[in-house]
Amino acid sequence: MAQITMTQALNLAIDEAMAEDDGVFCLGEDVSAKQGGGVFKVTSGLTEKYGEHRIRATPISETAIIGAAVGAALAGQRPIAEIMLMNFVGVCMDQIVNHAAKLRFMSGGQTPCPIVIRTTTGVGVGFGGQHSDMLEAWFAHVAGIHVVTPSNPADARGLMRASIDANDPVIFIENILCYGLKAEDPGPGYRVPLGKAAIAREGSDISIITYGRTVLDALAVADDLAKEGISVEVIDLRTIAPYDEETVLASVRKTGRALTLHEAVRPFGTGAEIAANIQEKCWDSLKGPVRRIGGTFSAVPFASHLEQAWIPQKSDIVAQIKASVGKH
Repeated sequence: MAQITMTQALNLAIDEAMAEDDGVFCLGEDVSAKQGGGVFKVTSGLTEKYGEHRIRATPISETAIIGAAVGAALAGQRPIAEIMLMNFVGVCMDQIVNHAAKLRFMSGGQTPCPIVIRTTTGVGVGFGGQHSDMLEAWFAHVAGIHVVTPSNPADARGLMRASIDANDPVIFIENILCYGLKAEDPGPGYRVPLGKAAIAREGSDISIITYGRTVLDALAVADDLAKEGISVEVIDLRTIAPYDEETVLASVRKTGRALTLHEAVRPFGTGAEIAANIQEKCWDSLKGPVRRIGGTFSAVPFASHLEQAWIPQKSDIVAQIKASVGKH
């Protein structure tokens, strides 16, 4: 099987969906060939295949992008809207939260709103405080929205196809540091069901529940701790909302210990909700408190050494796991 990057996986998924359905189109700043196929090249080559009427470069206006996408979805199309960086969703929150998310409910189920909102973020590339936040908890808190983030190219391809198929809005979060990851191409037609987690690594001593780029950290730590006799199970949620409660709880009941891990700041994060749910439903199985690791509760620094210190450290993950299992 051919190796592909995450950028290529996303491009292939969008290309395939556009070829199958004339109602699928992309819009956003710099997405067309004239701007090089997007800042991160995810839509590269698609203008040449489908024309500027289906790869639509827009003005620098997030409200216009999402407003147009909502209208197109209500008219029966399946727009893929790009908000270049996740911090910019603050500009168009009304269109997402008060319109796209609620139209199906407020119409008694008569008006689905099939929109994929692609956005990018990630700490570690020097983009500064206004361009680096993981804001997934904002949207996980809103009924009517799916929140998705892949950790590898195969999942990126499958999740994107499933997101385009969905009849409700999907916030599709891409981490900048994952774009260059390589993996085998799962091939045309591949889909990963929304709301279904993956057991990225099986283990017996503790469960790490995570998603996106921090899956890579969890797997690296699990490899290192295996040499010390500590068996770590890694759950890659893939879909944050709705998250796969069944898989998470089954894992924790098996290992008896849990650690939630995400790049977003720790306070009020999705890890807190998952930890609370584990405490409520796995109390009889737990051998200790559910632990949480997240980013530092501050704006993301621009200076590279401070930015690196802001990110959850592998050493912190190791220390939390060893404290939980009683090995220091």
